[in-house]
Amino acid sequence: MPELPEVEVVRAGLEPAVTGAVIAGVEVFDARSVKRHVLGSADFSARLAGRTIRSAVRRGKFLWFPLDGDEAIVGHLGMSGQMLLREPGAPDDRQLRIRLHLDHPEHGELWFHFVDQRIFGSMAVDRLLATDDGVHGGFGDAAALIPSQVAHIARDAIDPAFDDDLFVASLAAKRTGVKRAILDQTLVSGIGNIYADEALWAAKINYEEPTSTLGDVRTRLLLAEVRAVLAKALAEGGTSFDAQYVNVNGQAGYFAHSLNAYGRQGKTCSRCGDTIVREQFMNRSSHFCPTCQPRV
Repeated sequence: MPELPEVEVVRAGLEPAVTGAVIAGVEVFDARSVKRHVLGSADFSARLAGRTIRSAVRRGKFLWFPLDGDEAIVGHLGMSGQMLLREPGAPDDRQLRIRLHLDHPEHGELWFHFVDQRIFGSMAVDRLLATDDGVHGGFGDAAALIPSQVAHIARDAIDPAFDDDLFVASLAAKRTGVKRAILDQTLVSGIGNIYADEALWAAKINYEEPTSTLGDVRTRLLLAEVRAVLAKALAEGGTSFDAQYVNVNGQAGYFAHSLNAYGRQGKTCSRCGDTIVREQFMNRSSHFCPTCQPRV
């Protein structure tokens, strides 16, 4: 599943093309891709026609596009979703689910394609609510507004409004394994399996260690490593293991070449020389170095 860096790369690519654009038309090719728009595809299309997109915003793995008025288009990429920009008349992308016809004052006509192989992603029109803390809703817009479908999601670790002290206290109170905790999007958003493994490796913390034993210093170290891993992945365009993880022009990221733990089972740890291990974790896997990240 795309994590924060992959979604931010998409947001940044879309921002100049959609900000200020008028939605001239909407085509929904598969109603399952608007399943979170409770009034259905016809209402989805009707609500968007003629509206102006104000910006492109992200919190964690969620994207939204504020509209004139008090609504926004909310998008989630799910497991395999892509948001691609195309020239009008371009051939349809495979698994094209939704097309927005955009008229931009500077760039002219553009097609915004929502492509999704597995159809776990979605788009919906949602109402905007005031944020609980009175600060910007997400990265990319200063407005203290957030869609109702995203309001339960915590801020991510690279958000300037992220509260480090609250995170330290909340993590300790979780009373669970540290990896399970940092994958909880209501505690800190945007971290998935890849970047959890990488940050834990960098901080020399075993994924099973109880949150109650970490303490203030090691928790802050982990938070710093989360930020460092996310920043490096952003600089390299995200992690791409297959053709589904691409930016708005269909280009892959390169952070997979910089991984130290995730996907490296059976290979040598770059820090100590031991062998990276993969173990089953929830419905996924954890990758770690048994020497650098011993069990407590």
